[in-house]
Amino acid sequence: MSVPRHQSEPFQVTEEGFCKPFVRHVVRKSKINDLVLPIPYEQYPDILLRIHHYHQREVKFEMDELILDGFFCLILNGTMVLKHNNQLPNQHFRKQWDLRVKTWFDQAGRKKSRRIARVQKAGRIAPRPIDGLLRPAVRCPTVRYNMKLRSGRGFTLEELKEAGIRRKEARSIGIAVDFRRRNKSNESLELNVQRLKAYKAKLIVFPRKAGKPKKGDAEAAEVASAVQLRGPLFPVEQVAAAPEARAITAEEKSTNAYMKLRYARSAARTLGAREKRARDKAEEEANKVI
Repeated sequence: MSVPRHQSEPFQVTEEGFCKPFVRHVVRKSKINDLVLPIPYEQYPDILLRIHHYHQREVKFEMDELILDGFFCLILNGTMVLKHNNQLPNQHFRKQWDLRVKTWFDQAGRKKSRRIARVQKAGRIAPRPIDGLLRPAVRCPTVRYNMKLRSGRGFTLEELKEAGIRRKEARSIGIAVDFRRRNKSNESLELNVQRLKAYKAKLIVFPRKAGKPKKGDAEAAEVASAVQLRGPLFPVEQVAAAPEARAITAEEKSTNAYMKLRYARSAARTLGAREKRARDKAEEEANKVI
């Protein structure tokens, strides 16, 4: 065990608890270099022997002796001798480091440039939403994060079909399409279908030629009242369905979930043998009748 020099509380060191903790915590990890170890007088020779033993193997010590209140205080400065013929870890950053310093003096200018670019893009794509295309709500991958919803790349063809939107029409009205993604559950399919229907209900389609609207285009009054959406487009909200608190029933208390799982695993493992036994028994009964 070890105590840093700045701690004022007395620290008793026994011969059993000195060497190994010292080597493990101080030398191998090199967290504390200078130590003050007050050692009782009767343990002094044995401690020196142990220090000498570790000096021969791994540790080098610069040792001073002080006598304080009847104790020998050993001021130790331990350094670790590294293995193999490697360079010592003495970092020396003197190779024209001032030429490699990365500065951020253009931070304010870049901030202004990004803001101007956002304003220009908003005017260029108006009256379309600033947030871009409509994205689906998907689950994050891996078991660690699959309880969270986030925006995905695009809607599947099945989702578009259920919402009544043609695949070629979707991209023209601001809906992202991903031909690779597949729906693995009815819940995700229904969630994104409702998302598409809500988007389509609020959608205002401008006619390509003013004064000549086609089927599905918005009326002149709707076009005149249309305002560009400057916020997030249908942000994904986390669905947290917390169960209501209730009392535990007597049936739930008497149920052994562990045994149910064991029985299910056993039934699945012995399914073939039980089916074969049933077939053999049926054939035997049929032979008896004959």
